[in-house]
Amino acid sequence: MKAYVFPGQGSQYKGMGKELFEEFPELVLSADKILGYSIKALCLDDPDSKLGFTNYTQPALYTVNALTYLKKCKDSNETPDFVAGHSLGEYNALHAAGAFDFETGLRLVQKRGELMSQATGGGMAAIIGLKEKEIRDILLKERLEQIDIANLNCPSQIVISGPKEYILQAKPIFESNPGVKLYSMLNVSGAFHSRYMKESGKLFEQFMDSFAFDSLKIPVMANVSARPYKLTDIKSNLVKQITHSVQWTETICFLMGLGDITFEEIGMGKTLTGLLRYIKSEAQPLVLGAKEYDMYFAGTVAEGQNKEAKAAEQGLEKADKMQSIEITDATLGSEAFKRRYHLRYAYIAGAMYRGVSSKELVVKMGKAGMLGFLGMGGLSLSEIEEAINYIQRELNHDQTYGMNFLYDPANPEKEERVIDLYFRYGINIIEASAFMGVTSALIRYKAKGLRRNERGIIESNNKIIAKISRPEVAEAFMSPAPKRLVDKLLSEGKITEEEAIMLKEIPVANDLCVEADSGGHTDCGVSYTLLPAILKLRNDMMEKFKYSEKVHIGAAGGIGTPEAAGASFVLGADFIVTGSINQCTVEAGTSTIVKELLQQMNVQDTDYAPAGDMFEFGAKVQVLKKGLFFPARANKLYDLYRQFNSIEEIDHKTRTQIQEKYFKRSFESIYEELKNYYSTEEIMKADKNPKQKMAMIFKWYFHYSSKSALAGDIDSKVDYQVHCGPALGAFNQWMKGTIYESWQNRHVDEIALLMLKETASFLNNRFQLMKAFI
Repeated sequence: MKAYVFPGQGSQYKGMGKELFEEFPELVLSADKILGYSIKALCLDDPDSKLGFTNYTQPALYTVNALTYLKKCKDSNETPDFVAGHSLGEYNALHAAGAFDFETGLRLVQKRGELMSQATGGGMAAIIGLKEKEIRDILLKERLEQIDIANLNCPSQIVISGPKEYILQAKPIFESNPGVKLYSMLNVSGAFHSRYMKESGKLFEQFMDSFAFDSLKIPVMANVSARPYKLTDIKSNLVKQITHSVQWTETICFLMGLGDITFEEIGMGKTLTGLLRYIKSEAQPLVLGAKEYDMYFAGTVAEGQNKEAKAAEQGLEKADKMQSIEITDATLGSEAFKRRYHLRYAYIAGAMYRGVSSKELVVKMGKAGMLGFLGMGGLSLSEIEEAINYIQRELNHDQTYGMNFLYDPANPEKEERVIDLYFRYGINIIEASAFMGVTSALIRYKAKGLRRNERGIIESNNKIIAKISRPEVAEAFMSPAPKRLVDKLLSEGKITEEEAIMLKEIPVANDLCVEADSGGHTDCGVSYTLLPAILKLRNDMMEKFKYSEKVHIGAAGGIGTPEAAGASFVLGADFIVTGSINQCTVEAGTSTIVKELLQQMNVQDTDYAPAGDMFEFGAKVQVLKKGLFFPARANKLYDLYRQFNSIEEIDHKTRTQIQEKYFKRSFESIYEELKNYYSTEEIMKADKNPKQKMAMIFKWYFHYSSKSALAGDIDSKVDYQVHCGPALGAFNQWMKGTIYESWQNRHVDEIALLMLKETASFLNNRFQLMKAFI
């Protein structure tokens, strides 16, 4: 393995980078525009003697380090397995890993240097010869608690930081210690990497609010923790770095503990190369246990660290190697998929209508290292916004969540309003559900998260996971955005020309979820036939369009037992999505009565009924039928809609039955109520079109039946509309005789982890059994 390390402030010198500026003229020009002065002149000639000032040093070093890295990539055509940077160098590590482009990194570094240069009254000193504990003991004994440890460069070279008078006061104390070889005051104006930079950290945090960061293509080691970054750590770590110690010794020990690793310093000088020699001679590798290894690398591991895992991802491993690999809950599914979404497990809790997949459910999943989607269908914008606020308050920056985005053919304006809401709150993962094709709102969402990095590769910040159950819909989502829609958005000024160009080179969806026998919108598909067909289609589309990033394919529908989950992974699913089993948990946003009904169901207790939101199109959803009249009544309404052009054409007896038994209200009173929810224009159309009016009245029943179920209205129990697939019946049978037999003991994260653990066990046992027949 190979790790690239980038030096920080102190490695600068006049004349640095002279062989680089002519090779990257466009980046140099960009740097000049951002900085307002010639970066080449500063580095090569330093005409005004500013290179030693922090606000100039940091942009200069960042630029030269970045150009050195790009030249290295260009000349060697190789990618490191890890990257790390010392203090300022961490920005170069993040740039190398794809967190941001060159220009974004320079803007951040420019602001960082500006804020740090404004710090006054502080001092720093390097102490050579003592270990960290010895220095802390002296500071404690001499009552120098105002001094912080700033840089742990190697076991015997440590930098302290604090108010200048205390750094000066400490000088004779340390110099009198026989173990100290050198106490060197550093030429700085501030107490960098200490508590005294708190105000600078706050201002830098405010500055970063306008920045978004992209997926890390290479694991990056963090100064503040000496552990690998996750995407959502970037802002918080860069703020903490200003006020916290640089844990360089532990960073290198951590990397050494991963195995045979070569370090290469990228940038100016050999400062870090020298420190590496000391660390290797004075410290031991930090060897991780299996559990800790999974904790850090389940979602972010570089493919190079685990050769067997890398081979498995590419499908190149030999049968004898496969037999020796022990499957775990964390190794199920695609590592690349988990890295893309910063997950520990390849497991998603899919969205369920009207917040049944609740904000509490989403938070539980995020905290457990999985992904949950809020079910926004049927919710008002204010309800969605309230849920987003809750989720963002409850989850940390490194915990993933997403929002559902439901196709609304009758109200495309609402799609646009929802997307605007998602933009406002920085929602960068959505689950596109029930779409029969691509819409303008989806394209706009995708476009606004695109950028082209310095290598020319298009990267997407706003990610779409599309649920599909038909090959032609899958093909639409795996194709570039339709030209007519892109041109329309461009002409309306909703996207830029650059975004329009980039949309031609990438698929609409980042990944797909193949939804078979589920409780959502489905075409009664069967996983065993649908999933392989979509996987083949994915491969064909990847070849056709030469996409640079893989479209991952997940499986949903029918997954209620470890055997079903295992079958999905064996068929080739990169991840799995559950829905029905989550509806019968503590966190599900439905009534206690519904959960009790669901707890009693078996695999045969579901039926198909018209989808209320797509009633006119004949779309179907799967619902609970045991003890309920809803499926039969809903299908009856759709049959009447197909047969007749108006309510008046229906015979008197049937009309009376619907009003008295189904609706418990008259058609007229319902229509009057609907006038409060539909626009004046829509009501006018319905007045002129009896069939449209009939559809509106019949669709009221679907809203009523869903609302009654969610509220637990006992008087309307037989009319409950409860979306559910047979997977829950299988899950109930699996849970019989355990503590999870009762829904009150089912928490969405716990049953997910149980599912994954037992799936791994099931697959290990099956493979062992198969091995016995070889």
